[in-house]
Amino acid sequence: MELWIPITICAAFCQNARSAVQKSLQCHVGTTGATFARFGYGLPFAAIYVIVLHVGFSLPLPSLNAVFLVAGAAGGLAQIAGTFLLVYLFSQRNFAVGTAYSKTEPIQAALFGFVLLGEKISWASAGFILVGIGGVVVISLARSSLSLATIFSAVLGRSALIGMASAALFGASAIAYRVASLALEGTGVAMQAGFALFYATVFQTVLMVVWMLLKSPATLQASVKAWRSATWAGALGIAGSIGWFTAMTLQNVAYVRALAQIEMVFTLLASFFVFKEAVSDREILGCILIIAAVVGIVLTH
Repeated sequence: MELWIPITICAAFCQNARSAVQKSLQCHVGTTGATFARFGYGLPFAAIYVIVLHVGFSLPLPSLNAVFLVAGAAGGLAQIAGTFLLVYLFSQRNFAVGTAYSKTEPIQAALFGFVLLGEKISWASAGFILVGIGGVVVISLARSSLSLATIFSAVLGRSALIGMASAALFGASAIAYRVASLALEGTGVAMQAGFALFYATVFQTVLMVVWMLLKSPATLQASVKAWRSATWAGALGIAGSIGWFTAMTLQNVAYVRALAQIEMVFTLLASFFVFKEAVSDREILGCILIIAAVVGIVLTH
């Protein structure tokens, strides 16, 4: 089995665990505070990871270059913007359709990868990517009363467009991070990924701190008071991001983000076992489709 596959699955698991912590944290510090925990409290762990790679494993620190600095910053901005749009969907009455469209990220990542990096995927893998996205859409709409006609009529609706914009930003962010990581060639895959992650996290933390100081200082104060839970969110977030950055350094982003849809399976398991929420038949069907897609991508990429 190629290394990027278990790394991606582990990253998806860590991201799911981080989301579960953020769900609990959100009740105390709000959406912005919970989002900040991912970056602000994750920054020390990102720094420790780079130090361990440099001191413990003797991997050289990279020399910075313009491509790395621009791509890393662009990825950070795109990720924040994509997260903002996705969170905004939750305030919409018909956010289910928009959320489903936001899960088209693997397709858009494949398009960005082809246009910007010349990366291609096989027809078989493309088919399994669509199967996986279908599974995610089934899960996203499982608890909605939307009919097929309503879904089609909503294609050009506000929530659908926001959802697709969110997916485009996440796809662009992933490609930008891959470009940034590859620009540090010569320092080893782990250091390339780790240092790119550290830079992006610094950039995002500074932006969010400045924004909260100007717009919502109370949220920043609440985040500081909730440091125990926020630290867990940050640690799990960085653990997941280390996986994402490493996998995307090793492999085509489209494959990585498609395999990452297995997170939805972990989400449903957490929903059922941790939060004691009911799981519908359609959600189970969606899980089966995602698992089938994951197996297919692994076998055909």
